[in-house]
Amino acid sequence: MVKLIDVAKVIRSKNSGPFELTFDIIFKDREIYEKVKGKKAINSELIQKLYKISAEQIIGIFYFDPAQAVKFTIVRPRPAGNLGETDIYGAQQHAPLLKVELTL
Repeated sequence: MVKLIDVAKVIRSKNSGPFELTFDIIFKDREIYEKVKGKKAINSELIQKLYKISAEQIIGIFYFDPAQAVKFTIVRPRPAGNLGETDIYGAQQHAPLLKVELTL
């Protein structure tokens, strides 16, 4: 088991328009990235569990080899700037990823 926060150099979230959030996980080295990719450790089931969403709310999960990165996009729980929405820029939504442990 490894903690995601220990093997990633960047874990971030941001708006992808007013109705979507995008998450980036950029790994420190190629070996770890390839292990995560090979096991599909960042997957729909993990994202559903972390963000308490259905599979239909996951727009996509992409492994991007040149950057040693995983990117995923989900439907925002509330549109950016909507009444009751607490993070207009989507910049604090990556927090659940900071506690993830992966089996590699």
